[in-house]
Amino acid sequence: MAAASRDRGRGRPAVATTPSASSSPPAPLHVLVFPWLAFGHMMPFLELSKRLARRGQAVTFVTTPRNAARLGAIPIELSTHLRVVSLDLPVIDGLPEGAESTADLPPEKHGLLKKAFDGLAVPFASFIAEASGSRKPDWIILDFAQRWIWPIAEEHEIPCAVFSIFPAAMMAFAGPKKKNLAHPRTTTEDYMVQPPWIPFPSNVAFRRRHQADWIAAAFRPNESGVSDADRFWEMERPHCRLIIHRSCPEAEPRLFALLTELFSKPSIPAGLLMPPDINDSDDNNAYTISNDKSFTAEMRWLDEQPERSVIYVALGSEAPITADHVRELALGLELSGVSFLWVLRDPSGIRGGGALLPDGFVSRVAAHGVVCTRWVPQLRVLAHRAVGGFLTHGGWSSIFESLRFALPLVMLPLFADQGLGVQALPAREIGVEVEWNDDGSFDRDAIAVAVREVMVEEKGKALACRAKELRDVLGDQGRQEMYLDELVGYLHRYK
Repeated sequence: MAAASRDRGRGRPAVATTPSASSSPPAPLHVLVFPWLAFGHMMPFLELSKRLARRGQAVTFVTTPRNAARLGAIPIELSTHLRVVSLDLPVIDGLPEGAESTADLPPEKHGLLKKAFDGLAVPFASFIAEASGSRKPDWIILDFAQRWIWPIAEEHEIPCAVFSIFPAAMMAFAGPKKKNLAHPRTTTEDYMVQPPWIPFPSNVAFRRRHQADWIAAAFRPNESGVSDADRFWEMERPHCRLIIHRSCPEAEPRLFALLTELFSKPSIPAGLLMPPDINDSDDNNAYTISNDKSFTAEMRWLDEQPERSVIYVALGSEAPITADHVRELALGLELSGVSFLWVLRDPSGIRGGGALLPDGFVSRVAAHGVVCTRWVPQLRVLAHRAVGGFLTHGGWSSIFESLRFALPLVMLPLFADQGLGVQALPAREIGVEVEWNDDGSFDRDAIAVAVREVMVEEKGKALACRAKELRDVLGDQGRQEMYLDELVGYLHRYK
């Protein structure tokens, strides 16, 4: 009864997850997990897969060959429960050879990747038919993009669940199709206000025009011939029995009950799914650098810096940064006078992004700044005693990674869900957003002001204190593990 009461208090359907002393534990499930081809999706899906495998469930993770190779080896202790299966991505006109994830492409070609992704319907159907001859999956946990999976799952009578790697606020903002038909959004301004189906005051809106323009595009057909919103709305089918969120009620209060009501099916948290502790001995873990020597010089540089004096700068692997962004960010960091470690990847469609740095920049900041154009072990950097803040695009993963180490944020949201992520409870209370211009640009002065506010001024100390408080709440490992145990209970109950 205590567990049921706790669930009602969170506004989620109660579910029994622990068998009684007189009953036998349920047989392990076979769960097929299939993310969209973006690393911001694949990594949380893989982490969910590992957590399910650690609970004795059999998990099949489906992706394409190149992505499978980039995910790294499965930890030995999980290899009997978790396997990776690759399906060849079809070749289509306009999609570069070897492009199998959004990280391989500029944003304007992501629609072509979705078109190729749709071509996986036939090989996936064959794979499921073959699996049905041995042990077919008890569940398919899929992403927003696989509109073609539903008839395959229905034919083979396999229930489905959608796993959203975005803030729960993103799904609340999108809303069900019937609500969108009743309240059509036809202008950019319509996306800049809270949707009418959210019955309480919230920050669920894209307040800045350039962010609203980005999200409005998701409601229009792209090169695949289908809009992202239409793909998303396919999960309103009865065959989708659960909606799973990479979130929790402590991070996003009130939304789980609302989403359960809006979509007429349980909307449940999987917790934050943070990767393992950086001290784990798993050499194959993508979050460690125990066998990687390429970052040694930068780590030595960090070792030489005073405690909490460096701001770590990283805008994710897929954010649509431009040459102008690189220039203004560089000059803003220089103007701030704060020590920094900047992970600079190539802007969209441009190779050799480091060449876009202002003339003389590297030599001028050599005494207090490092620019790295290689892969960086982000968790190890964030955990370093010299790092005192994080300049980030405000992706959901980055927000919680910063919280893990109680770091205040400088937030520079660029696209997709990031406009909502920076307004979510954890981000608003532990960071400041860079001031944007009306045309959707930012300048060096805005960067310098925000960086100094977090790293130099008194406000930064208050933000760091609040980050520690939130870490104690959202980082409660027992609570996070409980969400995963409850998720397994839902999978058993609703299959």
